[in-house]
Amino acid sequence: MSDTIATIVFDLDGTLADTAPDLIATLNLILAEEGLEQLPLSEARDLIGAGARALLERGIAANGRSVAPAHLDLLFERFLSIYAGRIAVETRLFPGVAAALERFRAAGWRLAVCTNKFEHHSVMLLKALGIAGHFHAICGRDTFPFSKPDPRHLTMTVAAAGGVPEAALMVGDSQTDIATARAAGIPVIAVPFGYTMTPVSELGPDIIIEHFDALWDAAAALYRRSSLADS
Repeated sequence: MSDTIATIVFDLDGTLADTAPDLIATLNLILAEEGLEQLPLSEARDLIGAGARALLERGIAANGRSVAPAHLDLLFERFLSIYAGRIAVETRLFPGVAAALERFRAAGWRLAVCTNKFEHHSVMLLKALGIAGHFHAICGRDTFPFSKPDPRHLTMTVAAAGGVPEAALMVGDSQTDIATARAAGIPVIAVPFGYTMTPVSELGPDIIIEHFDALWDAAAALYRRSSLADS
């Protein structure tokens, strides 16, 4: 593995960027249109993490209501339309992200994004945040026939970036990310400031970092560990 180019794959929402303000603002517009109570951002953050359709279902359930599948489909399309128009109004990168990406790119790593956001929205957001150019692949829930937690979403993202799973790492914030990496046999680094109903400390990632300034050392340690295991 020592002669193989290393690849680092990132989740997007809750990992690279705090997208909650724009996602919840979009959700609240839909809830208001449905005659339901809007949700405070502080309470709604942890509803994020399983995609827009699940966010809508959870937001409606928080109002003590359920939604028929056909109506959910309509709300989902409405959500996507509204969100595209405000995708980076309040969304910001987490501290240290830009510098960390620059360091990995300068060191020759392949960088990729594996997200359950749609690819078009993912590219749009990363461009708006000024970091799209760092990535060799940006793969959303519709890029392949599979999406997280199916491990093929991750392994195919690694391949799209020009890497191999044996020399790859995952960085994420949720049970979905950690389960996906585990199923793919790829080491995983977790951040504790994202969107998850279960603390990442209880989900068994290889390493938890509190700030992106710590990512380089964490990734290097995991990569060395994998190299030794494969030697």
